[in-house]
Amino acid sequence: MVQGDLAPQLSIIVPLLNEEETLPGLLANLGGQYGVRIELILCDGGSTDGTLELCRQATTAPNVNARLVLSPAGRGKQMNAAARVATAATLLFLHADSRFPSPLALSDALAAYRRARFASGPGPLAGHFRLCFSGPGADTAPYYFYSCKAQSGRPGTIHGDQGFLIGRKAFCEMGGFLESLPFLEDHRFAERVLATGDWLLLPAEILTSTRRFHREGLLQRQVLNALVMNFAAIGWELFFAEVPGLYRQQDTTAKLQLLPFLNRIRELLATLPVAERRRLWRRTGGYVRSQGWQLGLALDCRANRRAGHAPGAGPTPWLQWFDRWFEQITDHPPGRALTTVLVFCWFHLTRFRLARRQAREGATVGDRAL
Repeated sequence: MVQGDLAPQLSIIVPLLNEEETLPGLLANLGGQYGVRIELILCDGGSTDGTLELCRQATTAPNVNARLVLSPAGRGKQMNAAARVATAATLLFLHADSRFPSPLALSDALAAYRRARFASGPGPLAGHFRLCFSGPGADTAPYYFYSCKAQSGRPGTIHGDQGFLIGRKAFCEMGGFLESLPFLEDHRFAERVLATGDWLLLPAEILTSTRRFHREGLLQRQVLNALVMNFAAIGWELFFAEVPGLYRQQDTTAKLQLLPFLNRIRELLATLPVAERRRLWRRTGGYVRSQGWQLGLALDCRANRRAGHAPGAGPTPWLQWFDRWFEQITDHPPGRALTTVLVFCWFHLTRFRLARRQAREGATVGDRAL
């Protein structure tokens, strides 16, 4: 990341909040990139650990074009604040735990993006990298599936951990990231790009850490993610006012507890009129049914992983079958009703099972205390 006197070609924007453990690795990784002039903008949202000191060291290091921006907490707010001071024509939004295996990743990505933008239509064009994982369990089947899913570029599959590459002019014309919610700014931005433009899968890999999945539990995190994506899709904003508080109550070193989220969802539903409750369940069933293609992708991933194919590289006969036939077979009132009933039963049975487990564990702790 050594810079000359020439203007930067790429402004890299990294929102930070207590990232003293991950930031040094990112700085070292970006320092190993070649073939592109980089401007690094670190935007802190109120860190209380050593993140700010690391940022100041980076901004004063010789031959490094880096600056620190302070902003209210919230990734959307932080990234918008950093974008306002960016000087390069192209922006790249990164997470602090992102890494690039290839030293030419940014150079290759920028070149591919410029070529695609030259040939693209009038709508916005944004790029995302080929997501891979590093850390505990990164070579297991679930992460293989998540990599393939991210590379598919389908609605709901593009998120900030893949890196967002976009022209500064297009970003400003879109109004930047939404700041009204403390999270999901990446998902909302990705869907807005899809609605009016296109996403380009860039010719380079990006690594993201499995640390959160490993710490919180892969299944628990994916269930919570599925709930979030569902309620985002059906527009139930009341849920998003509750999630941050519930998440903050959890021990950051322990497994993610799903029961408080499920209980709160049940309580919120109970406050609604019966007709509104039914409407939410029906829309949830419709959304879950629309995600049936993921079953086809999972079957293809299983076969391709066994055959030694890299994520996203193997044939997808099951996915093609689901795309061709699943909608016709299930997209009708009985199909949507069946999915709604199945989701309703899953929700209440899961909540009941978790509540019983919690009660048993509480009784065991009480017996030990005696």
